[in-house]
Amino acid sequence: MESVAEIERRMQSARRSFDEVKAEMARIIVGHEDLIEDIFIALVCGGHCLLEGVPGLGKTLLVRSLGEILSLSFSRIQFTPDLMPADITGTNMLTDDPSGRKVFEFQRGPVFAHIVLADEINRATPKTQSALLEAMQEQNVTVGGKLHRLENPFMVLATQNPIEMEGTYPLPEAQVDRFFFKLVLEFPTHAELSRIAELTTAAPLGPLREIVDGSAILQMRQWVRDVPLAEVVKDYAVRIVLSTHPQKQQGNGAAMAQKFVLYGSSPRGLQSLILAAKARALFAGRPNVSFEDIRAMLLPSLRHRLILNLEADAEGIGAERILQEIVAQVPEIAAKSQ
Repeated sequence: MESVAEIERRMQSARRSFDEVKAEMARIIVGHEDLIEDIFIALVCGGHCLLEGVPGLGKTLLVRSLGEILSLSFSRIQFTPDLMPADITGTNMLTDDPSGRKVFEFQRGPVFAHIVLADEINRATPKTQSALLEAMQEQNVTVGGKLHRLENPFMVLATQNPIEMEGTYPLPEAQVDRFFFKLVLEFPTHAELSRIAELTTAAPLGPLREIVDGSAILQMRQWVRDVPLAEVVKDYAVRIVLSTHPQKQQGNGAAMAQKFVLYGSSPRGLQSLILAAKARALFAGRPNVSFEDIRAMLLPSLRHRLILNLEADAEGIGAERILQEIVAQVPEIAAKSQ
């Protein structure tokens, strides 16, 4: 069993790295503090993120900068309707070996990087989307009957434009569910726009400082899973997820969920919620998960996992509003435990 001193050292190390990453990112990224925190949490939890926002909000810059700070390789894939699976995973090419004979050699695709930005993933055909999502789930690709492992840590950040939907192929719910978080990029405020103009029209800043590397990320990934979770806090998370299912609600169920939700969160949503809450507690320097950690990680973990009915679409009701009502109505301690 680990000593108290070792646990404290671990928490201090994780929190120091987390704070340094945020501070370095703030040199070049204006705003998006919560977004940066959530992406880093997803990375150390071994998950992938779906980013939703209009063009020009700095998604590519954010992801590339994060790769530099974390000393990780970065690649960007621009999804288009004519993109083929081999353009992502790679393919066998006919080449000459040293003796002059013709041999097939595997040429790696852009998916072979630590951080992969899948730009406008909903513009590619379902076949191409599936190739990337398979790599996300299995962390390997198979070409010509041979298995090729992806680098670890491995993270996909896929973007979607919520406005321009013409000529797109929306991701099926089963594939969206494989994303650890869905994060929404908000438009900058007046002060943030002013700061963006100042940074981007002046002399470029110096190179970003490397804070942590891949091995440190993998070490923190284990630390996250070791964070204790009290039974009462776990029960709170379970009751929240159950409250997203109209047919599973008992007692104080959320009325909006009963009216507008066709199908609630999958078990992956609960796993994401608890793992993210553990990471948040670790980076805050706390020895265990709190109720507030669960609430803070609720929207990014579950907003993409609710399937709403036509009535919700007609009335303009979104998943965030339903989840906020669920949080307001689900008590921290179940009535039977009081």
